[in-house]
Amino acid sequence: MIGLTIEEMELGQSASFTKTITEKDVYLFAGISGDLNPAHVNESFAKETIFKERVAHGILCGSLISTVFGMHLPGPGSIYLKQEFKFLAPVRFEDTLTATCSVKEKIVERNRVIFNCKVTNQDGIAVIEGEAVIMPPKRN
Repeated sequence: MIGLTIEEMELGQSASFTKTITEKDVYLFAGISGDLNPAHVNESFAKETIFKERVAHGILCGSLISTVFGMHLPGPGSIYLKQEFKFLAPVRFEDTLTATCSVKEKIVERNRVIFNCKVTNQDGIAVIEGEAVIMPPKRN
């Protein structure tokens, strides 16, 4: 299975992926990444922060964008080259996030696609916005 080539994508085309972020996800990510910041894993510490409770790692939430690229648009065979994020709001345990990526620009001669990226929570609040550069697969 191979994803869409640059010729098969259109400006404005988009795809999304939705996932609920659980306490288990946060602890697994903390273990994998080594980021044991108590704002993520220590409830009593987190109660004293600006958020008053534990929050998910921003980059964990941003990784949902990678799922869009690798599995949906362009899909399998894509190479993730660059990502810029703005973290706009905290993500709490049990928030349901939707990552949406839309084709902004195609650079056909370099086989690069620039995407607008946005992650929203279940209330429609943007928690992450950014831009990515992807090298879509080519047909042999």
